[in-house]
This record gives sequence, structure tokens and C-alpha cells, in this order.
Amino acid sequence: MNLVKAFYKTGAYIGEVDQVHTEHQVIRIKSVIKHPEQGDLHNPKQVDVPFFHERKALAFNERANIPSSMVKPYDGELTDYNESLIESVKKLEEKLKAEDSPFHQKCFEALQGVKREYELMYNLKF
Repeated sequence: MNLVKAFYKTGAYIGEVDQVHTEHQVIRIKSVIKHPEQGDLHNPKQVDVPFFHERKALAFNERANIPSSMVKPYDGELTDYNESLIESVKKLEEKLKAEDSPFHQKCFEALQGVKREYELMYNLKF
């Protein structure tokens, strides 16, 4: 298996290359390194936006078109998708709790909604 580290929006993943095109690659997701940030990407760190996004991690075996510049070789251990998802959510929660601002509080609330979806989708316990 040819593993890569891929950065997609504000998340980071381990996956395998499914297809290579001129400027992007199709990556099949196998594990989560960093959970995506919550909120509006076009208005970072803002609370009063028209739509505050709840952003989920890409799913196991989901294929994503990722610019080739955002794909790097990976030679580390491949962790179980569900375990990596739980760990990445916990890390993001810790980061959000450490910052006391309206934006970080709103992100934390949004992440709780995402966690409930994961619990239903994957039968996970956080």
C-alpha cells in the first residue's frame, strides 16, 4: 500500500493514491491526522457570519480530489480510522478549550454536533 499524508481544507489525513492527474490526486482516506476546523473558512475566527460550518472529517475510504502540492509521502504507522477520528476530535477539543474566546466556544459547540453525528454513523464513544 502506497500511503500519503494529504491536507484537505483544514484537515489532514493518511490515505492511498487512487488516481494521479496533472494538478491533483484522488486520495482514498484511511486515517485522520488532524480534524477539520469549524467555522467559516472565508471569515476565519469570526462568530457573526451567515453560516457557521460544522465540518466533519472525510470518511473512511472516501475519495477526495486533493491538489498534488498538498500530498506528501507517508511512511509512518497506519492507525485504525475510528481510533484516529476519536483522537483527532479529542485534540481539537483540547485546543478549543484552552482558548477562551467567543470564536473558540462556538467552534467547540459546533464540534459537539459533529461528534453526535459520528456516534450515530460509526457507533463511537468519545
